[in-house]
Amino acid sequence: MSATAGERERGASPSESAERWTVLRLIRWSAEYLEEKGVPQGRLDAEHLLAHALDVGRLQLYLQYDRPLVPEELDRFRPLLRRRARREPLQHVIGRTAFRDLELTTDARALIPRPETELLVQIVLDWARGRGALVAADVGTGTGCIALALAAEGPFERIWGIDLSEDALDLARENAEAHDAEGRVVWRHGRGVRPIADTQVDVVVSNPPYVSHDEAGSLEPEVRDFEPDLALYAGEGGREVLHELTREVPGVLRPGGLLALEVGLGQAPAIRDTLLAHGAWEEVAIHRDYTGRERFVTATMRV
Repeated sequence: MSATAGERERGASPSESAERWTVLRLIRWSAEYLEEKGVPQGRLDAEHLLAHALDVGRLQLYLQYDRPLVPEELDRFRPLLRRRARREPLQHVIGRTAFRDLELTTDARALIPRPETELLVQIVLDWARGRGALVAADVGTGTGCIALALAAEGPFERIWGIDLSEDALDLARENAEAHDAEGRVVWRHGRGVRPIADTQVDVVVSNPPYVSHDEAGSLEPEVRDFEPDLALYAGEGGREVLHELTREVPGVLRPGGLLALEVGLGQAPAIRDTLLAHGAWEEVAIHRDYTGRERFVTATMRV
């Protein structure tokens, strides 16, 4: 039996005296504790949590494995560990996440940015390269991750960040202020592209809700119990918002402009066929994510 397993049987925990807990021992104990609670990658999450509690970079922990922790440090760490053990997302517990070159505040007000969405941003940036000053709309902006990444990296003179959730927009504004992007990104409350119905844009990009309520039982607790329903679910089949966008975007997108959508697994062919049947679109294409899954659909407005 490992030492950590034996300690758990005898009731040992980080609530004991600080002299018994070094950085390495606490990481090992916490990793096994999290894994017992069903948390994947318990070791990695334990390191992130402890680094956050100690206000150091995760890699700095490796340089102080043998350092004993003082009571104040354990007091900061314990509630973080308990929250993660309840399957609250790591990004909510530590309050931030990385997205491309940005560090964003994250909490229950908006969907946590996913790594695959960075590819959606790259698709838009590749299309925009060399086209001069452009205007874009990020529909369902959430944390503002797409809009802020485009503002930081692309040739966009204005980006509309739109969301149906006022709470999400408040979070997006906080992130924009932290990255000095308030001048270029303008936030609008409402559904789809309706808040900008009287304008014209060069790009509409969206990572909309695309989960069916029937799929809720298959979601991980971190998603099902902590992410906002408004950012997850989109009617029967999960395609309600996607189909709505394909109908309404032609009213605001300039001829030759780009529509770029993130879609759920298995949805790409149906969304591609919807766009092809509409008649307003050309160059309709499906793109794959890091794991080779069909995850994005793009199309350009006919000139």
